[in-house]
Amino acid sequence: MKKTVFYDAHLKMGGRMVPFAGYEMPVEFSGVRDEHIHVRKKVGIFDVSHMGEIWVQGPNAKDFVQYVTTNDVSRLNPGMVQYSCFPNGRGGIVDDLLVYMMEAERYLLVVNASNIEKDWTWLATNRMDGADINNASDVTSQLAIQGPSSQKVLQKVTSSDLDQLHGFHFIQGNIAGFENVIISNTGYTGAGGYEIYFRNEDGPGILSEIMAAGKEEDIQPIGLAARDTLRLEMGYCLYGNDIDDTTSPIEAGLGWITKFNDGNDFVDRPLLEKQKAEGVLKKLSGFELKERGIPRHGYPLVDEKGDQIGEVTSGTMSPMTSKGIGMGYLNVPFNRPGTEIFVAIRNKQIPATVVKPPFFNQ
Repeated sequence: MKKTVFYDAHLKMGGRMVPFAGYEMPVEFSGVRDEHIHVRKKVGIFDVSHMGEIWVQGPNAKDFVQYVTTNDVSRLNPGMVQYSCFPNGRGGIVDDLLVYMMEAERYLLVVNASNIEKDWTWLATNRMDGADINNASDVTSQLAIQGPSSQKVLQKVTSSDLDQLHGFHFIQGNIAGFENVIISNTGYTGAGGYEIYFRNEDGPGILSEIMAAGKEEDIQPIGLAARDTLRLEMGYCLYGNDIDDTTSPIEAGLGWITKFNDGNDFVDRPLLEKQKAEGVLKKLSGFELKERGIPRHGYPLVDEKGDQIGEVTSGTMSPMTSKGIGMGYLNVPFNRPGTEIFVAIRNKQIPATVVKPPFFNQ
């Protein structure tokens, strides 16, 4: 198993380590519920160095990224970030990702940890002349600082004016004297905050300085488990659960990152355009349980007769609402908000209502 540069720090802070995506990662520190609520109300810091970073550069970098992703890269200017996905040529999704436009001929693709090798193979298979790709995942570390007090904490260790850094924008600046750090106003929690990228060797120093700067705001380390419950409360997709090679972006409710603009000829465009025009048979939908229970991945979703109409892809007990919440693919028209469905939990059918995420408004 690989270890991030923060492994020793995690142990010192009481992290419970587990294997994840080929790394030893902290699943929790003080406890999932406590960590979740702390991020919603104060500020937490996550080690997300297991994520992948792939550079694309050259005179045809823009055309290449435009071809392999569903969103419209032509809308980006340097300093902007875009959420997108790689269509797989069969109507499914290779991965979802963030696209950073560094400059006219240089882009950074941030991909999921478990898909780094798969994504690299996909990009290499579709490579075009004039677009060089470089996998920098093993030499790049990443921290996420999330929560209402995140700006206050991070501003203490950077000379960059974070008031001027709007959502889904980034700058390259310094953190605690370490240069060439990418500071991005993005995150996977819905609580607001930043994701920062830097060289591995700078990691321990950066973490130490941020923790010291955040002491007054009670910054706490946060594990992967709370990261998952936080993203689920927002209705954010998790690759491998809510989206994969068998689900299309249209089925997954990601039509907003699937742009059919003139000149945007990406992989699978004809098929996805047809799905958008004609509709699909199932849609990823959110639901809340009316009674006590926790929906788990793989649990059947059924109608009042007990006939299966879908399946849970992600579920948990929301720490902020104390309700069982989940997402799953539901047959149309059972996906309409307000529809009553049931979650088959062991030998019981727990009533639930289809709702449109987020399940909690920050």
